[in-house]
Amino acid sequence: MKLCLGIESTAHTFGVGIVSFKGKILANAKSQFTTTTGGMIPTDVAKHHDVVKARVLAEALEEAKVSMKDISVIAYAELPLVPINHSVAHLSIGDLICKAKDPIYLYVSGPNTQVIGFAGGRFRIFGETLDIGLGNMLDKFAREAGLGFPGGPKIEQFAKGTYVELPYAVKGMDVSFSGMLTKAVGLLKKGTPLGDLCFSLQETAFAMLAEVVERALAHTEKKEVVLIGGVAANKRLCKMLDDMCRARKMKFCAVPLEYSGDQGVMVAYQGILQFTNGERVAPEKVDIHPYERIDEVEVSWK
Repeated sequence: MKLCLGIESTAHTFGVGIVSFKGKILANAKSQFTTTTGGMIPTDVAKHHDVVKARVLAEALEEAKVSMKDISVIAYAELPLVPINHSVAHLSIGDLICKAKDPIYLYVSGPNTQVIGFAGGRFRIFGETLDIGLGNMLDKFAREAGLGFPGGPKIEQFAKGTYVELPYAVKGMDVSFSGMLTKAVGLLKKGTPLGDLCFSLQETAFAMLAEVVERALAHTEKKEVVLIGGVAANKRLCKMLDDMCRARKMKFCAVPLEYSGDQGVMVAYQGILQFTNGERVAPEKVDIHPYERIDEVEVSWK
Protein backbone atom coordinates (compact mmCIF):
# COMPACT_ATOMS: atom_id res chain seq x y z
CA MET A 1 0.00 0.00 0.00
CA LYS A 2 1.48 3.34 -1.09
CA LEU A 3 1.46 5.97 1.65
CA CYS A 4 2.00 9.72 1.80
CA LEU A 5 3.24 11.53 4.90
CA GLY A 6 2.26 15.20 5.27
CA ILE A 7 3.76 17.70 7.69
CA GLU A 8 1.88 20.88 8.66
CA SER A 9 3.76 23.61 10.54
CA THR A 10 2.74 26.91 8.92
CA ALA A 11 1.05 28.43 11.98
CA HIS A 12 0.14 27.35 15.51
CA THR A 13 -0.12 23.60 14.83
CA PHE A 14 2.58 21.02 14.20
CA GLY A 15 0.85 18.06 12.59
CA VAL A 16 1.80 14.84 10.85
CA GLY A 17 -0.76 12.98 8.74
CA ILE A 18 -0.46 9.67 6.92
CA VAL A 19 -2.86 8.89 4.07
CA SER A 20 -3.00 6.00 1.62
CA PHE A 21 -3.13 6.63 -2.12
CA LYS A 22 -6.71 5.33 -1.99
CA GLY A 23 -7.72 8.20 0.29
CA LYS A 24 -7.78 6.26 3.59
CA ILE A 25 -6.69 8.37 6.57
CA LEU A 26 -4.34 6.29 8.72
CA ALA A 27 -3.00 8.88 11.18
CA ASN A 28 -3.59 12.47 12.22
CA ALA A 29 -1.21 13.41 15.04
CA LYS A 30 -0.79 17.04 16.07
CA SER A 31 0.14 19.47 18.80
CA GLN A 32 -1.23 23.02 18.96
CA PHE A 33 0.50 26.03 20.50
CA THR A 34 -1.79 27.70 23.03
CA THR A 35 -1.65 30.47 25.64
CA THR A 36 -3.78 31.49 28.61
CA THR A 37 -3.24 35.19 27.81
CA GLY A 38 -1.93 37.03 24.74
CA GLY A 39 -1.57 35.66 21.23
CA MET A 40 0.99 33.93 19.01
CA ILE A 41 4.61 35.05 19.25
CA PRO A 42 6.46 33.51 16.27
CA THR A 43 9.60 32.63 18.23
CA ASP A 44 7.53 30.87 20.89
CA VAL A 45 5.58 28.98 18.21
CA ALA A 46 8.85 27.90 16.55
CA LYS A 47 10.18 26.63 19.91
CA HIS A 48 6.94 24.70 20.44
CA HIS A 49 7.22 23.04 17.03
CA ASP A 50 10.88 22.14 17.63
CA VAL A 51 10.05 20.53 20.97
CA VAL A 52 7.08 18.45 19.76
CA LYS A 53 8.10 17.48 16.21
CA ALA A 54 9.77 14.14 17.02
CA ARG A 55 6.96 13.10 19.38
CA VAL A 56 4.21 13.99 16.88
CA LEU A 57 5.96 12.11 14.07
CA ALA A 58 6.35 9.05 16.31
CA GLU A 59 2.68 9.24 17.32
CA ALA A 60 1.60 9.36 13.66
CA LEU A 61 3.71 6.37 12.69
CA GLU A 62 2.44 4.42 15.71
CA GLU A 63 -1.18 5.32 14.96
CA ALA A 64 -0.78 4.21 11.33
CA LYS A 65 1.16 1.09 12.40
CA VAL A 66 3.92 1.81 9.88
CA SER A 67 7.54 2.97 9.86
CA MET A 68 9.32 5.59 7.75
CA LYS A 69 10.43 2.89 5.32
CA ASP A 70 6.76 2.34 4.42
CA ILE A 71 6.28 5.98 3.33
CA SER A 72 6.28 6.50 -0.44
CA VAL A 73 5.99 10.30 -0.76
CA ILE A 74 6.95 13.46 1.16
CA ALA A 75 9.80 12.34 3.31
CA TYR A 76 12.69 14.78 3.13
CA ALA A 77 15.82 13.94 1.11
CA GLU A 78 15.49 10.43 -0.33
CA LEU A 79 11.87 10.20 -1.38
CA PRO A 80 9.91 12.35 -3.84
CA LEU A 81 8.89 15.72 -2.41
CA VAL A 82 5.63 17.40 -3.42
CA PRO A 83 5.26 21.12 -2.60
CA ILE A 84 1.64 22.03 -1.89
CA ASN A 85 -0.34 25.19 -1.21
CA HIS A 86 -1.63 25.23 2.39
CA SER A 87 -4.99 26.78 1.52
CA VAL A 88 -5.61 24.42 -1.42
CA ALA A 89 -4.97 21.49 0.93
CA HIS A 90 -7.80 22.76 3.16
CA LEU A 91 -10.18 22.64 0.19
CA SER A 92 -9.11 19.17 -0.91
CA ILE A 93 -9.52 17.61 2.52
CA GLY A 94 -12.97 19.21 2.55
CA ASP A 95 -13.78 17.40 -0.69
CA LEU A 96 -12.56 14.10 0.75
CA ILE A 97 -14.34 14.33 4.10
CA CYS A 98 -17.60 15.81 2.76
CA LYS A 99 -17.67 13.78 -0.49
CA ALA A 100 -18.19 17.11 -2.25
CA LYS A 101 -18.21 17.25 -6.04
CA ASP A 102 -18.28 20.92 -7.03
CA PRO A 103 -18.99 23.12 -3.99
CA ILE A 104 -18.68 26.70 -2.97
CA TYR A 105 -16.07 26.71 -0.20
CA LEU A 106 -16.21 29.11 2.72
CA TYR A 107 -12.63 29.12 3.98
CA VAL A 108 -12.38 30.75 7.39
CA SER A 109 -9.23 30.47 9.47
CA GLY A 110 -6.95 32.88 11.34
CA PRO A 111 -5.74 35.05 8.46
CA ASN A 112 -8.08 33.73 5.77
CA THR A 113 -11.68 34.52 4.93
CA GLN A 114 -12.56 33.62 1.35
CA VAL A 115 -15.52 32.40 -0.71
CA ILE A 116 -14.05 30.06 -3.32
CA GLY A 117 -15.27 27.97 -6.23
CA PHE A 118 -13.61 25.93 -8.99
CA ALA A 119 -14.23 27.27 -12.49
CA GLY A 120 -12.31 27.38 -15.75
CA GLY A 121 -9.55 25.06 -14.54
CA ARG A 122 -8.67 27.10 -11.44
CA PHE A 123 -9.95 27.95 -8.00
CA ARG A 124 -11.65 31.36 -8.16
CA ILE A 125 -12.08 33.74 -5.26
CA PHE A 126 -15.58 35.18 -5.44
CA GLY A 127 -15.27 37.20 -2.25
CA GLU A 128 -12.86 37.73 0.63
CA THR A 129 -11.99 39.90 3.58
CA LEU A 130 -10.69 43.35 2.72
CA ASP A 131 -8.68 43.61 5.95
CA ILE A 132 -8.28 40.91 8.61
CA GLY A 133 -9.45 37.31 8.58
CA LEU A 134 -12.38 36.19 10.71
CA GLY A 135 -10.20 34.02 12.96
CA ASN A 136 -7.72 36.82 13.58
CA MET A 137 -10.55 39.22 14.37
CA LEU A 138 -11.91 36.83 16.99
CA ASP A 139 -8.43 36.18 18.38
CA LYS A 140 -7.68 39.89 18.69
CA PHE A 141 -10.91 40.56 20.55
CA ALA A 142 -10.24 37.59 22.83
CA ARG A 143 -6.77 38.97 23.57
CA GLU A 144 -8.25 42.34 24.53
CA ALA A 145 -10.75 40.52 26.77
CA GLY A 146 -8.01 38.43 28.42
CA LEU A 147 -9.37 35.13 27.12
CA GLY A 148 -6.12 33.68 25.71
CA PHE A 149 -5.37 31.93 22.42
CA PRO A 150 -7.06 30.57 20.37
CA GLY A 151 -9.86 33.02 20.95
CA GLY A 152 -12.63 31.63 18.74
CA PRO A 153 -13.67 28.75 21.04
CA LYS A 154 -13.64 31.08 24.07
CA ILE A 155 -15.85 33.63 22.28
CA GLU A 156 -18.27 30.87 21.26
CA GLN A 157 -18.41 29.75 24.89
CA PHE A 158 -19.20 33.26 26.17
CA ALA A 159 -21.62 34.18 23.34
CA LYS A 160 -24.74 34.46 25.46
CA GLY A 161 -26.42 37.81 25.87
CA THR A 162 -28.23 40.68 24.22
CA TYR A 163 -27.40 41.87 20.72
CA VAL A 164 -25.33 45.06 20.54
CA GLU A 165 -25.24 46.77 17.15
CA LEU A 166 -21.87 46.47 15.42
CA PRO A 167 -20.76 47.57 11.92
CA TYR A 168 -22.16 45.22 9.25
CA ALA A 169 -19.68 45.61 6.40
CA VAL A 170 -20.50 43.76 3.17
CA LYS A 171 -19.10 45.42 0.07
CA GLY A 172 -20.27 43.57 -3.01
CA MET A 173 -18.92 40.07 -2.48
CA ASP A 174 -16.27 41.16 0.02
CA VAL A 175 -16.44 41.66 3.78
CA SER A 176 -14.61 43.78 6.34
CA PHE A 177 -14.10 42.97 10.02
CA SER A 178 -11.79 45.74 11.27
CA GLY A 179 -14.55 48.24 12.03
CA MET A 180 -16.51 45.62 13.93
CA LEU A 181 -13.44 44.76 15.99
CA THR A 182 -12.66 48.39 16.81
CA LYS A 183 -16.24 49.04 17.91
CA ALA A 184 -16.40 45.89 20.04
CA VAL A 185 -13.10 46.61 21.79
CA GLY A 186 -14.25 50.17 22.49
CA LEU A 187 -17.51 48.93 24.00
CA LEU A 188 -15.62 46.37 26.08
CA LYS A 189 -13.48 49.11 27.61
CA LYS A 190 -16.64 51.08 28.41
CA GLY A 191 -18.05 48.17 30.38
CA THR A 192 -20.41 46.47 27.93
CA PRO A 193 -20.90 42.87 29.17
CA LEU A 194 -18.52 40.37 27.59
CA GLY A 195 -21.35 37.94 26.79
CA ASP A 196 -23.23 40.61 24.84
CA LEU A 197 -20.16 41.45 22.77
CA CYS A 198 -19.21 37.83 22.06
CA PHE A 199 -22.78 37.10 20.97
CA SER A 200 -22.93 40.22 18.80
CA LEU A 201 -19.55 39.59 17.14
CA GLN A 202 -20.66 36.13 16.09
CA GLU A 203 -24.12 37.13 14.91
CA THR A 204 -22.87 40.06 12.84
CA ALA A 205 -19.82 38.41 11.29
CA PHE A 206 -21.59 35.14 10.50
CA ALA A 207 -24.59 36.87 8.94
CA MET A 208 -22.20 38.76 6.65
CA LEU A 209 -20.62 35.49 5.54
CA ALA A 210 -23.96 33.76 4.97
CA GLU A 211 -24.99 36.67 2.73
CA VAL A 212 -21.95 36.50 0.46
CA VAL A 213 -21.99 32.69 0.29
CA GLU A 214 -25.65 32.75 -0.76
CA ARG A 215 -24.82 35.30 -3.44
CA ALA A 216 -21.97 33.09 -4.72
CA LEU A 217 -24.33 30.11 -4.96
CA ALA A 218 -26.79 32.15 -6.99
CA HIS A 219 -24.04 33.40 -9.31
CA THR A 220 -22.36 30.03 -9.94
CA GLU A 221 -25.47 27.81 -9.72
CA LYS A 222 -23.50 25.34 -7.58
CA LYS A 223 -25.46 23.11 -5.19
CA GLU A 224 -23.08 22.48 -2.28
CA VAL A 225 -21.35 24.52 0.43
CA VAL A 226 -18.28 23.24 2.27
CA LEU A 227 -17.17 25.09 5.40
CA ILE A 228 -13.45 24.66 5.99
CA GLY A 229 -10.72 26.18 8.17
CA GLY A 230 -10.37 26.49 11.92
CA VAL A 231 -13.52 28.57 12.41
CA ALA A 232 -15.57 25.76 10.82
CA ALA A 233 -15.78 24.27 14.32
CA ASN A 234 -18.12 27.08 15.41
CA LYS A 235 -21.60 25.59 15.87
CA ARG A 236 -23.42 28.90 15.39
CA LEU A 237 -21.73 29.55 12.05
CA CYS A 238 -22.62 26.02 10.95
CA LYS A 239 -26.27 26.52 11.95
CA MET A 240 -26.61 29.79 10.01
CA LEU A 241 -25.08 28.31 6.85
CA ASP A 242 -27.08 25.10 7.14
CA ASP A 243 -30.33 27.07 7.49
CA MET A 244 -29.45 29.11 4.40
CA CYS A 245 -28.67 25.98 2.37
CA ARG A 246 -31.82 24.18 3.51
CA ALA A 247 -33.90 27.17 2.38
CA ARG A 248 -32.30 26.85 -1.07
CA LYS A 249 -32.57 23.01 -1.06
CA MET A 250 -28.80 22.69 -1.20
CA LYS A 251 -26.25 20.55 0.61
CA PHE A 252 -24.16 21.94 3.48
CA CYS A 253 -21.17 20.23 5.07
CA ALA A 254 -18.87 21.53 7.79
CA VAL A 255 -15.59 19.65 7.97
CA PRO A 256 -15.24 18.15 11.48
CA LEU A 257 -12.86 19.84 13.92
CA GLU A 258 -10.23 17.13 13.54
CA TYR A 259 -9.75 18.02 9.88
CA SER A 260 -11.01 21.61 9.60
CA GLY A 261 -8.07 23.34 11.27
CA ASP A 262 -4.40 22.90 10.39
CA GLN A 263 -3.24 19.26 10.37
CA GLY A 264 -0.92 16.95 8.47
CA VAL A 265 -3.64 14.82 6.86
CA MET A 266 -4.64 17.61 4.49
CA VAL A 267 -1.01 18.05 3.44
CA ALA A 268 -0.59 14.31 2.85
CA TYR A 269 -3.81 14.03 0.84
CA GLN A 270 -2.96 17.07 -1.28
CA GLY A 271 0.46 15.55 -1.86
CA ILE A 272 -1.16 12.36 -3.17
CA LEU A 273 -3.41 14.30 -5.55
CA GLN A 274 -0.46 16.19 -7.02
CA PHE A 275 1.97 13.25 -7.01
CA THR A 276 -0.44 10.99 -8.91
CA ASN A 277 -0.75 13.75 -11.51
CA GLY A 278 3.00 13.90 -12.05
CA GLU A 279 3.96 16.74 -9.70
CA ARG A 280 7.18 16.37 -7.71
CA VAL A 281 10.39 18.25 -7.10
CA ALA A 282 13.92 17.40 -6.00
CA PRO A 283 14.69 18.56 -2.44
CA GLU A 284 17.51 20.84 -3.60
CA LYS A 285 15.07 22.69 -5.89
CA VAL A 286 12.38 23.28 -3.30
CA ASP A 287 11.30 26.90 -2.85
CA ILE A 288 8.73 28.58 -0.63
CA HIS A 289 6.08 30.99 -1.90
CA PRO A 290 4.52 32.51 1.24
CA TYR A 291 2.33 34.98 -0.66
CA GLU A 292 0.91 32.58 -3.28
CA ARG A 293 -2.83 33.10 -3.57
CA ILE A 294 -5.17 30.19 -4.05
CA ASP A 295 -6.25 31.45 -7.49
CA GLU A 296 -2.62 31.39 -8.67
CA VAL A 297 -2.21 27.64 -8.14
CA GLU A 298 -1.99 25.42 -11.22
CA VAL A 299 -4.61 22.69 -10.70
CA SER A 300 -3.68 19.35 -12.29
CA TRP A 301 -5.83 16.97 -10.27
CA LYS A 302 -9.40 18.11 -10.99
